[in-house]
Amino acid sequence: MAATGPLVVVGDILLDVDVEGTADRRSPDAPVPVVDVTGRTYRPGGAGLAARLAADDSAEVVLIAGFAPDEASERLRALLGPRVRVVALPLHGATVRKERVLATGPWARPGARGDQRGRRALITRIDYGDGRIGTDPLPDDALDALAAARGVLVSDYGRGASAHPHLRAVLKNAAAPVVWDPHPRGAAPVPGMTLVTPNRGEALDQLAAPPTTDTDLCALTRRWGVRAVAVTLGSEGALVCGRHECTRIALPAERRGPDGCDTCGAGDRFATAATAALADGHDLEQAVRRAVYAAADFVARGAAGTVSVTESAVPEPVSVTSWA
Repeated sequence: MAATGPLVVVGDILLDVDVEGTADRRSPDAPVPVVDVTGRTYRPGGAGLAARLAADDSAEVVLIAGFAPDEASERLRALLGPRVRVVALPLHGATVRKERVLATGPWARPGARGDQRGRRALITRIDYGDGRIGTDPLPDDALDALAAARGVLVSDYGRGASAHPHLRAVLKNAAAPVVWDPHPRGAAPVPGMTLVTPNRGEALDQLAAPPTTDTDLCALTRRWGVRAVAVTLGSEGALVCGRHECTRIALPAERRGPDGCDTCGAGDRFATAATAALADGHDLEQAVRRAVYAAADFVARGAAGTVSVTESAVPEPVSVTSWA
């Protein structure tokens, strides 16, 4: 039976920006494209994107994250919209902003200058900001939200949220299911969590030796002391690993996106869908299956682009001097 209360997302929030344009020529200074910018799109990233996506699964969503007194944080608050209630924690430093430069045109893809199909290529990514959540005790409104939650998602993007000592103590005693979406620069999951959702690369990095069978990944469940680990495998689906047994959840071929499609945010959609399913009373295997399908549908609809706001064209050309 489904519990009542909000879905709570706690973690590190980022501002994601896509700088979009055309690459019809190369730079005379280096063998790189010149991108003529036609527009920018903005969206919440990290825990912010997870909270926006969680609103597709729950009537009530609370985001607990660090916000700075700067323009990027103000933009994030506006992008989150009315369906996400924000509980702000102090952020020490500037809001993290990640810009992807994407382009179409003959110089957008190295070695494929005759490709005129209009598919965008990722040229490079530029990061700004050094903000991190500190160790101040959680405010009462954050504690109240966590106590009332029917499900909790920890959206770790390596900026201090997962290491917060007060938060970790609260989560250790949580009555609701807790899903932990880890990050290589974040803290280890709190023992006792319901589900941890690393991608394939993150999972392999945690193992002492490359796995020879799916069951070898069960070592992660034992190492972290959690109930289960779901290793996401992109278009192949996911592996649900208990302490000693592993179940493969395949994604049917007809639900897979085309090669090269934008998958930005798919991991966040997987984690939010798994959290909602567990909160609704589904068992682990059912929750992961629902999450696999939800992530595939999200990619098919356009991935993170579905929660973006586009601004008008930027007139001056921008030279990009490195490939992604």
